[in-house]
Amino acid sequence: MGRMATRVALLALAAVTAGCAAAGAGDPGPTTTAGGSGSSPSTSTSVASPPECPPPPITTPTLPEQIPGYTEVDPATGLHMTGTPVEVDLNSYRLELIGLVDRPLSLTYDELRCLPKVESSPELVCPGYFVDVARWAGAPLREVLELAGAGEAATSLRLTSADGYSLRVDLTEDTLANAFLAYELEGEPLPILHGFPVRFVWPGHQGNEWVKWLVAIEVS
Repeated sequence: MGRMATRVALLALAAVTAGCAAAGAGDPGPTTTAGGSGSSPSTSTSVASPPECPPPPITTPTLPEQIPGYTEVDPATGLHMTGTPVEVDLNSYRLELIGLVDRPLSLTYDELRCLPKVESSPELVCPGYFVDVARWAGAPLREVLELAGAGEAATSLRLTSADGYSLRVDLTEDTLANAFLAYELEGEPLPILHGFPVRFVWPGHQGNEWVKWLVAIEVS
């Protein structure tokens, strides 16, 4: 097992050990559909095949020559454009998990890709402008918070983007069951226009709450 796989495995073991008392010995854990029996097909989140670790290398996305205007369609993906694209250096990228946690984390892109992977094709809605549908994949929010040892006292998250935008999110069962940290769009690395390297995907919530270019999660 390589150093990356060993680190992720140790973090996972620590999270499981810390969480046993809260979860209960008979807790079967998440099902393959995080949305539950009442979820519509567009918002269900399914568990994908276990990822390779270390994961295969990717070709780092680059900005297109022409960047669509606000709410214009990106011809490469068919998705609408919002925000001003930010180029994030993948070599120095870290996703920071801080705040009310037992184990503050600074995860590399590949460490995030080593975690369990989920896929979902929810509607991305910008009210009055567009409704997009695409297949996203990434690491479950619940998994990442467990690695960091987020306690039962935690009630909210502050998500921060590389462009300075931040969003407060209530830490509800809906959030834990459905939200994930996407690093793939239609089986490929996220394009820069749509949040590379990591985007917060939150099925059932408006597009302005799907934070692009995610660099930090503060638990409170």
